[in-house]
Amino acid sequence: MTKLLKNIGFASYRIWFYILVALPIFIFLPFLILTTLSEKTYNQFFWLARNLWAKTILYGMGCPPQIRTDQILEKGKSYMFVANHTSMLDIMLMLVAAKRPFVFVGKYELVKIPVFGFFYKRVCILVDRENPKSRTAVYRRVQRRLKQGLSICIFPEGGVPEESVLLDRFKDGAFRMAIAHKIPVVPMTFFDCKKRFSWTFFSGGPGKLRVRIHPFFETGILGVEDTSTLREEVREEILNDLLLDNSK
Repeated sequence: MTKLLKNIGFASYRIWFYILVALPIFIFLPFLILTTLSEKTYNQFFWLARNLWAKTILYGMGCPPQIRTDQILEKGKSYMFVANHTSMLDIMLMLVAAKRPFVFVGKYELVKIPVFGFFYKRVCILVDRENPKSRTAVYRRVQRRLKQGLSICIFPEGGVPEESVLLDRFKDGAFRMAIAHKIPVVPMTFFDCKKRFSWTFFSGGPGKLRVRIHPFFETGILGVEDTSTLREEVREEILNDLLLDNSK
């Protein structure tokens, strides 16, 4: 009986999440559509997504962000934001933690998600990893967005790893782009997203979402041959945080 009640609680928590994801979109639908008609209004869309969508979900789920910042982001400067990826909450948490307007680079497959996918394909840079031409087009779109004063966000694991994996291997894309465009890499550690809302259906619950924004990795003097070194140094920074937190 106790297990049944727990599972009902977990299921209710999941359903409530999907309600919170959809509700602000429907309420603010005209404004969201208007701000996605042109790249010129992306900053306005980002404000809506961050303040009216992401915060509604996180606080509505009882998961307030707790952000520790080791280095302050400069206004008007572009960055490459990277973080570990364990949950659907990562998207909302990144929107709140980064503060500066950025564009996600993400998998084309997410376009299929109802409602969310409609806006995802309009405002994100989509990559089809099976298509080399798609990967080349991503670089051009990233360059255009950086020229507009925006930052870029990539989850470098390339997807959500198995529940047993603390931190998967990083792919080169984020680091190669950061070097090519001479922008700092900003590593972030998301400590609690898996605990609060993992991909296991009967799991999760309210609680704080801790984030650490690490000191930045500058790329100004790096070349493409330094991609793997940068990738592994950033991964080690995040992994050490996760290991230390798990040992407590």
